[in-house]
Amino acid sequence: MVSEYMIKRCLDILGSLSALIIFSPIMAFISWKVFKTMGSPVLFCQTRPGRDGKPFDMIKFRSMKDANGADGQPLPDAERMTSFGSFIRRMSLDELPEFYNVLKGDMSLVGPRPLLMQYLPLYSKEQSRRHNVKPGITGWAQVNGRNAISWDEKFKFDIWYVDNRSLWMDIKILFITVKKVIFREGINADDNAPMPFFTGSCEELNHKDMKIQRDK
Repeated sequence: MVSEYMIKRCLDILGSLSALIIFSPIMAFISWKVFKTMGSPVLFCQTRPGRDGKPFDMIKFRSMKDANGADGQPLPDAERMTSFGSFIRRMSLDELPEFYNVLKGDMSLVGPRPLLMQYLPLYSKEQSRRHNVKPGITGWAQVNGRNAISWDEKFKFDIWYVDNRSLWMDIKILFITVKKVIFREGINADDNAPMPFFTGSCEELNHKDMKIQRDK
């Protein structure tokens, strides 16, 4: 009997391979444009946590220049972002190379988005359950607000997906994602700003504060 996991993996392979073929002309154009405006490398790789927190290299198109200030530190993202980089981010085109991560098996088409490695020790026990499944290109949190919702809301959607995931749910999320990308619904906050850095769960921090007070 074929397991649901095997069916999901087959869909990931077929879906990511089809996407890489269908979007290859667009990816070729983006590669040329990024090289023309920013030089090489065209791709940006960053280590992200996968299933069970295991690190992998997530691939995206570069959208920012390598530019440092007088102190030798990188300039803020807003100052390094190119106009073309801002465009491909708004259209989510910078994420097209992630289909290769899905093909490799590091990611799935649907799952909680892979965040930063430094967030791992900041999660509460409940929030860390988002790593019980492979991260995805899109997920339940992405179709319910993406960067326009708070971290706590985002994690609640992620955990809900972990507890209620199914093939039909994945198909539903994929269709909603396509609709939202086309019509630009609920993609970012009103000012198109990225999510602020996650500094820890308010609930977890309150719990720790209460423990400290009791210990005193």
